[in-house]
Amino acid sequence: MTEKIRNALEGKEMLTFSIATALLLFIAAFLLAPPKELLRGMVTIVLTRDALVTDYFELAGFGAAFFNAGLVLSLAILLIRLQKIPFTGLTMAVLYINAGFALFGKNPVNVLPMLLGTWLYARFHHAGMSRYIYTALFGSCLAPMVTELLYLLPFSFAVNLGIAVTTGIFAGFVLPPLSVHTASMHMGYNLFNMGFAGGLFAFVMMCVLQSFGLESNNVFIWRYGRPLWLLTGLYLYFAAALLFGLFMNRNSLRSLLRLMRHPGRAVADFVLMDGAPATLVNMGIIGLLCTTYILLIGGDLSGPVVGALLTAFGFAAFGVHARNYLPVLAGVLLSTFFTHMQPTTPGIQMGAVFAIGLAPIAGQFGILAGVIAGMLHAAVVVCSSTLYGGLNLYNNGFSTGLVAIVLVPALESFIKGFQTKKERKNRH
Repeated sequence: MTEKIRNALEGKEMLTFSIATALLLFIAAFLLAPPKELLRGMVTIVLTRDALVTDYFELAGFGAAFFNAGLVLSLAILLIRLQKIPFTGLTMAVLYINAGFALFGKNPVNVLPMLLGTWLYARFHHAGMSRYIYTALFGSCLAPMVTELLYLLPFSFAVNLGIAVTTGIFAGFVLPPLSVHTASMHMGYNLFNMGFAGGLFAFVMMCVLQSFGLESNNVFIWRYGRPLWLLTGLYLYFAAALLFGLFMNRNSLRSLLRLMRHPGRAVADFVLMDGAPATLVNMGIIGLLCTTYILLIGGDLSGPVVGALLTAFGFAAFGVHARNYLPVLAGVLLSTFFTHMQPTTPGIQMGAVFAIGLAPIAGQFGILAGVIAGMLHAAVVVCSSTLYGGLNLYNNGFSTGLVAIVLVPALESFIKGFQTKKERKNRH
């Protein structure tokens, strides 16, 4: 019987788990709130400013937040299925970053202009949307810009709406070529490449707004505390991924150990390299590790933190594992002993989990380099969002991009210099 189940699910592990996650989000939503409350919450989510940090748990309630996440995740799954794209590690990364950020900033309405803009870019270049679907879904990091312009501009609602939607479409059109250039800047050492590209676009947009005397200000809506039911649910969910992977892998950990030898530098698609079962086990481990970290420091299970946990879970299929993540996490935590920040500072809680974006640095250059990267990230991430008024949801991606651009050349130069000295010494 178990062998029949394995055979039926083989090759469909990631699709099955993603659909199950979407269903779980909807079930949780209806268990936590009645339909009328869910509807009111969704209206609130759609019509409210979404700039960083807007916690949907606090803004609209747990039920509406989970329902919104279910809608955004289902939309992403549907778009990928329509393009007939196989579910790989990159797919899991894009699905879960969208599900995660649907707890603080994304909704099915404000992501549409960016998706349309990228579709127009594909049409303009006579290319299939399948080539740009990941860029489109990652590019929805600029979703708050649409809502922000709607309320920030001094014109009538109809004019504001037209300008906001047009700007969102333009952003979706520009991000594909921009993200190609930013990837070359950090050479794959920042897993959140679109966060860096989106941050640059949002910064330029912010400057344009300020030139007209308009300014977007950061928002801070945050739910404090750790509800026991939510903590238990997260542990059970991540454990289920781990156990499902073990079941499909016939309880073997050999492929997982092979997976953990990869440095993680993009493109590192674990599903393609080591198989879906080992990847699911790794995803479960990273989810459990990040949740335990938040629990141990006394952090909050707010919408942004749970969103960060889901993002880390997804990127454990695309470059992140315990060996290359732990040094960076240690660096973020260590930085709090030398600065005015605390581990429980909201931005640092998120920064510690989102430090997964710099995991390839530890994987490539070693533990010390990873610790330094984590410490730099903790310093940069608390400053960077002010550059664009919270219009880029992937603020940590912008921060990890800056850290990688500064740190990687220094590391490579140091290593090259060390090797040159060693070679000269050996010749003499």
